Amino acid sequence: MATISLRLSNEEEVLIKNYVKINKMNLSEFIRDTILDKIEDDLKIDEERILKSLEESKKGKVYTTSEVWEMLGLNE
Repeated sequence: MATISLRLSNEEEVLIKNYVKINKMNLSEFIRDTILDKIEDDLKIDEERILKSLEESKKGKVYTTSEVWEMLGLNE
């Protein structure tokens, strides 16, 4: 099992330890769960963004390479 260190101000340390104590939680579990929840939330947002982009791309016009070259004035 790995260990990760982080730096906190004294105030941050007190706040976190008090929160964990009041809520009858384990400090390591609280920090681990909080970090993993953040990652899961970010991944969900990315997945939603990808699916939205995919749906939007289906609505748009598709151009051939020749059409793009012509629009750019690069056809010879």
